[in-house]
Amino acid sequence: MVQLPIETQLKVLPGKPGVYLFKDNQGKVIYVGKAASLHHRVRAYFSPSTNLPAKVQRLVAKISDFEYIVTDSEQEALILECNLIKKYRPRYNVSLKDDKTFPYLKIDLDNDWPSVRITRRFHKDRGKYFGPFASAGSVRKTLRLVKKIFPFRSCNKAITGTDSKPCLDYHIHRCLGPCIGAVSKEDYDEVIRQVILFLEGKQELVLRELKHKMKNASQQLQFEKAVWLRDQIRAIERVIEGQRIAVTVRGEQDVIALARTKDLAYVEIFFIRNNKLIGRDHLLVDGIRDEEPNQIMTSFIKQYYASASSIPPRILVQYPVDEPVVITKWLQNQRGAPVKLHVPRQGTKKQLIDIVAENARQGLELYQIKQSALVEPAIILEELKERLCLPRIPLRIEGYDISNIRGNLAVGSMVVFDKAMPKLAHYRRFRIKTVGSIDDYAMIQEVLRRRFRKCLDTEDKWSIVPDLVLIDGGKGHLNAALVVMKELELDSIPLVSLAKEREKVFIPGNSEPVDIPQTSTMLHLLQRIRDEAHRFALGYHQRLRHKEGIASALDSIPGIGPKRKKALLKKFGSVQSIKEASMEGLALVEGMTNKLAEKVKEYL
Repeated sequence: MVQLPIETQLKVLPGKPGVYLFKDNQGKVIYVGKAASLHHRVRAYFSPSTNLPAKVQRLVAKISDFEYIVTDSEQEALILECNLIKKYRPRYNVSLKDDKTFPYLKIDLDNDWPSVRITRRFHKDRGKYFGPFASAGSVRKTLRLVKKIFPFRSCNKAITGTDSKPCLDYHIHRCLGPCIGAVSKEDYDEVIRQVILFLEGKQELVLRELKHKMKNASQQLQFEKAVWLRDQIRAIERVIEGQRIAVTVRGEQDVIALARTKDLAYVEIFFIRNNKLIGRDHLLVDGIRDEEPNQIMTSFIKQYYASASSIPPRILVQYPVDEPVVITKWLQNQRGAPVKLHVPRQGTKKQLIDIVAENARQGLELYQIKQSALVEPAIILEELKERLCLPRIPLRIEGYDISNIRGNLAVGSMVVFDKAMPKLAHYRRFRIKTVGSIDDYAMIQEVLRRRFRKCLDTEDKWSIVPDLVLIDGGKGHLNAALVVMKELELDSIPLVSLAKEREKVFIPGNSEPVDIPQTSTMLHLLQRIRDEAHRFALGYHQRLRHKEGIASALDSIPGIGPKRKKALLKKFGSVQSIKEASMEGLALVEGMTNKLAEKVKEYL
């Protein structure tokens, strides 16, 4: 088949919605996109006047050919785009990492004696599906929990009710024994109904029914059955207790937030049903280099909900999605009912997003640690030595950071990693003493000067010389640190800095950053040390701010000196509690009078 030049193909593009597929010189699909107008969207890639992002420029340079598929609407184009991305896994598309068909829990209601099974095939049949789950591990965990609470069968045998003896599950009360005719179909169906309610998040309804049954069993002197129902009730109550979170939530909603490195995003989802967190999951998204957070969120929403068995009426997202009208209409078609996409800015919903975002951040950090753990620390440190041109393997690495607000209550931190592992006993904090203005360079110099003067003067832990010093910051921070090390004649100790904005590593004498891949375990180690130094400094700074807040609030009240302040804090615990206390309660504190109590209430 003759391949037409791209310029010729661009001229005949229709102004209709559809999907386009870009191909490289090997004929491989490298990008799939959708468009409201193929004519305008595809031509924009090849327009010389278009200011394209770096990622798109790299994509266009690889395009040798393209094809397109016209659809009747943008919603159809969106569905087709999702299917083609899953089929071709194009290099330049944001995609769920290790994306196979998602696992589900299925209850086959066509079977007279249904069970709960794991499946990767989602059919529009009478079966009841729950999911999708991000991994086989998360779906198996859910199945184990359900099986522990509800006595449905887990075998594949044909049920006749005439088997001579049951399996072990029957004897340990994990199955009602339909194979031996020990349960009626009505009673078995009732258990399956309870499983469905439980998986839908309606545990309280199940709980009320079981408590009613337990009461009836007890009244009829069926004590063994009553005990078994009691244990079932307690198991469900433990699940409900585990689903409580600090923020009050209402209704049915999914809450989605992410954390990212340059190449990878860790997306966390909380599933809230009937005012409870009934589950959570996470997925990894790759191919995100040069992508904005809203683009990552959009791609995730499309790919995840394209195969979801159920969609709630509200989806809270950390970042707004592109083309919200189209995405919302598509979600509504998927659900068969209205769906609202919402980016909370304040209130309890924003608190909920913050909780999910923190879980995503922690999850990403744990994922990176696990990835690093797959490689022997000795190998990572050896590679670090080679890449940074160090004189020896950096067995001891010290990380430094500064924390302050506009120069106030400035503090510094020193963390130590020994053989790639934190050495908490060697961590140190510094209260900045000589710098009164906003000057991070001078502050990092003070911290290093104080630390390494002790290295020269003492014989304790301070005297240990690190194999590498890591500064949080860019070239300016590195040069400032280098001045101190030369001043103390310790410039033989290797220095590097790690700039947070683009995760670039700088070494002395080089104007350009060191070439370290974003997915490298070496970079993950340096990031861990940098982030730990930041966490340690920030924690100290926050404690000082808290103390300063308490001091300033009470010290400004006439007549309240150190003794009365101490007595008030001892009695009430915090300034907030003092503020909320009654006049009578304040006056009863040692050293206080009614007049002073009035003054405290007035000032606070």
